[in-house]
Amino acid sequence: MTRPLISYYGDDFTGSTDVMEALASNGVETVLFLNVPDADLLSRFAGARAFGLAGTSRSETPDWMDVHLREAFGWLKTLDAELCHYKVCSTFDSAPQVGSIGRAIEIGRAVFGEATVPLIVGAPQIRRYTAFGELFAAYQGRNYRIDRHPVMSRHPVTPMDEANLLMHLAHQTTLSSALVDNVALLAASEPEAADILLIDVLDAATQGAAGALLWSLRHKSRFACGSSGIEYALIPAWQNEGLIGEKPVFADAGPVDRIAVVSGSVSPTTERQIRHALANGFAGVTLDPLALAGDDGGPAIAAAIEAGLKVLESGSSVVLYTALGPAADRGGDLDGGARQRLGRALGRIQSALIARAGLSRAVVAGGDTSSHALGEMGISALTLKMPLPQTPGSPLCIAHGGAADGLQIALKGGQVGGDDYFSMIRAGRA
Repeated sequence: MTRPLISYYGDDFTGSTDVMEALASNGVETVLFLNVPDADLLSRFAGARAFGLAGTSRSETPDWMDVHLREAFGWLKTLDAELCHYKVCSTFDSAPQVGSIGRAIEIGRAVFGEATVPLIVGAPQIRRYTAFGELFAAYQGRNYRIDRHPVMSRHPVTPMDEANLLMHLAHQTTLSSALVDNVALLAASEPEAADILLIDVLDAATQGAAGALLWSLRHKSRFACGSSGIEYALIPAWQNEGLIGEKPVFADAGPVDRIAVVSGSVSPTTERQIRHALANGFAGVTLDPLALAGDDGGPAIAAAIEAGLKVLESGSSVVLYTALGPAADRGGDLDGGARQRLGRALGRIQSALIARAGLSRAVVAGGDTSSHALGEMGISALTLKMPLPQTPGSPLCIAHGGAADGLQIALKGGQVGGDDYFSMIRAGRA
């Protein structure tokens, strides 16, 4: 088997499919596993050149990471890829006690060897930019410094109140850090020695230079951290070395008569998408997140399934949602393990709708939601069905394994997609 170019662990499921889209749409055959595969499942994808493992670390504690990330990184190391990537959200939202990127880097260094860990977060393809160590992200056609972003500065769990990424990380780890800024990068200056090396990406030129630097460092640093900006930066480097061929052409998936969407997102982006869907032939079912996440969520789950089936049996698509934008957020009442229970409840609802209504296509909206929902759906692996080049980050995938084998499913992050995203998935067009 050819040595894989890259392996990765995604800190949530939507971020994991984001990486898969970046790789597969550029000709790097990629499979994303939902759990460490057994030998038989792994052998089904022997031709893949990139292997991912979708996780939930974005919503977990450092103690959880000490056990589960160490095991995940240990398995990824056995694949002997040229690089291993710990994938984080491109908005870098994290905190010392929830989704600590600093702790994840510490664990990665312990498993792969205590070398410098390159860090790339900027990715112009998804409108994320880093300049002189600060992160900027687009929203509704405007670019904002992340600590002034209308959504991420007010994230219900991990609000971003610091745009300087190394200062943000300093609250999560005592590892030393250094920056290769845009000017130094283009001047090909020698990087400063440090445990963590943040590499700016602002545009195509700096992205190409960042990818070349990252690829050259792999002989010393097999473990890297960052957004899908890692993959977008590496693509030109791999093309320059003849490691990958021409970009493949993907056909539209084509329309289906009905889809089911379950959403645990409180993002205003998802709110607009739900409202657009309701105005374009979808029916809506409002769900009570507290009832679904309660100790006895069974009756609420059963009621949601019946409400969704009623819509689907009428011939319409359905959106079942726990919030319609930030104003409806009940996040303050979902502390502890309630968010995980809510995600699992939505997964049970979606799984039942797919099976009982005979659906061939479905959507789960919300990064944390997707991470926990898919664990309830019997899916073992995902591959790319159709990239969405106009709104990259939440492609249409093919599910492998169990009763869901062959299902087409999209996992949509809260900040991803145009207003017509759900209608676009139903229509099966990019």
